[in-house]
This record gives sequence, C-alpha cells and structure tokens, in this order.
Amino acid sequence: MKKCVGVDLGGTTVKMGILGEDGTIFEKWEIPTRKEDNGKYILGDIAASAKEHLAAAGIADEDFVGVGIGVPGPVRSNGYVEVCVNLGWKDINPAAELSSLLGGVPVKAGNDANVAALGEQWMGSGKGHDSLMFFTLGTGVGGGLIIDGKIVAGSKGMGAEVGHLTVNPHEKDCCNCGNHGCLEQYASATGIVKEMKRTLAAEEDSCVLCGRDFSCKDVLDAAKSGDVLAVKTVKRCMNYLAMAMSWVTYVADPEVFVIGGGVSKAGDYLVTMLKDRYNELTPLSSKKADIFIASLSNDAGMYGAAKLVL
Repeated sequence: MKKCVGVDLGGTTVKMGILGEDGTIFEKWEIPTRKEDNGKYILGDIAASAKEHLAAAGIADEDFVGVGIGVPGPVRSNGYVEVCVNLGWKDINPAAELSSLLGGVPVKAGNDANVAALGEQWMGSGKGHDSLMFFTLGTGVGGGLIIDGKIVAGSKGMGAEVGHLTVNPHEKDCCNCGNHGCLEQYASATGIVKEMKRTLAAEEDSCVLCGRDFSCKDVLDAAKSGDVLAVKTVKRCMNYLAMAMSWVTYVADPEVFVIGGGVSKAGDYLVTMLKDRYNELTPLSSKKADIFIASLSNDAGMYGAAKLVL
C-alpha cells in the first residue's frame, strides 16, 4: 500500500500522520510550531520529525509517495505563499523548501481550509460526493471548495475565502482584513459573541446571559434552550451564513455543504436553522444541497494534506 505523511500546520501545533492510500492512519503525532524568528525553524522541525517517524515505521522507499502540507494562508498552484501572518512567513515556497529538506521527495502544499475540505470530501461528511463547500467556523471563518474532487484555489490562492464575503455593507465596525461587514464578523465564534453583546445592549428583555461574561458556546446553549434574545442573535448570524451559502450555490453549485469548527458543535440545531434560511434563499434550486456537520474534527487537515499527494 502506498503511504505518505500528512501535515496540518497550525499556529500552535503541527499535526502530522502517516496515512495509507485507503485513508488508514497508521500513526499520528504533534510537534510545537516554533514561530520565533519569523517561523524559520518550522519546516526544519517538520522534516526532522517526518524522517524520525518514517524511519521508525520502516516504510520502504517504493511505498512512500511524499508529503502533503496544509498551511494557514493563501497558496498558489506552484506552492508559493506570499504571506502567512500567524507564522511570520513572507514570500516562501514551503512545498519546495520542505522537499529539499527531505532529500527531494515530492511535497504538495495547500491552504489549510482547502485541505480540510479535501479531507472531509475524501474520508469525512462529504465522502461519496464529487463537489463540496466547507465552512470552518472558529475564531474566524475559513472556507474550502472542492469541484470534481479537486481543490479550487484560484489564480492567487484566494479561492473560497468566504469569511471575507461582504454580507452586511452597512456594518460600521472593521473586520481584521480591513473591510466592513465580512461574514467572519457574524458567523465566527468571536462574531456570535459580539452580536450577542449588541443584542443585549439594544434590547430591554431579560436574558440568561445578562450581567456576566459569556462564550460562543454559552450563546448557542442559551439559544438551544429557547432564550428569546439568544435565538434572535443566532438566527441573525446564521442568516448571514445562509446568504453566503446561497451565493456559493449560484456560482459553484456544490452537492453538499460541510460545516466545521467550534461553532459547528451546536450540531443539528445549527443545521436546521441554516437549512430553513438557505432553502428560502435558493428558490431556483429544486434539489437543494445537503448540509452536514464535519465529522473528522481535528484530523480533517491531516487527511486532506495526505490526499494532496496520494
């Protein structure tokens, strides 16, 4: 069986694994992401760790096909990365550099959200579907689009950066990207908390969250329990997400949407709310795209990275 190393490069840790062409994970482990000195040690650490684990596993050269890596930034088709803000990288080709560090073995790189989408399409909630749109709702909002089993990255690696679709042109607050009214400002965990605070400041009704600090999970739990103001807030945030989903449908028409990230832990409650609004916003579509919660959790990026080279 052909095997590879899948690498999910995050801002705190690097998740790595040895995977087979059938999706079997033979081993997985983590190493810290050393971001000091503009991240100059990261690729060397990954190469050293990969070599160590491959040697211990005793994988024959003829069975090893290479390394796939997902990185937190736009990646062009040739592996070039202009900037990874969270890592301190600028003007780097991590695929070429990692390949050199590993003695010339094939290395392919992709944006982390795109790679996670590929993982979900290969072995997760999108399995069996050729096209998929993945939304990851965490501190921010990321996206990955798969068409005919392949990542759609765009000419500059900006394809499917749905977190920065403008869903509210009247927003006064600025997004981290410099724009106003981005999806990320509403559908992320940070955005949901901020919107809940706006609701509490504008409404006189009581709420279980009044007078205390709260997290996104607290807001979602309050909504699931029927708290009027929490329900109102979550519906407003999910309306923006459903809008973005409808735009994706009318541009790319994926078979399924997969929702991941911490916010997705709200599960069926979130899916039902999204489906209701998404169906209203796509009247031209008689057969609606399914909406699923991601199933691979923190392993999605590792699976997708492996799939890049398998």
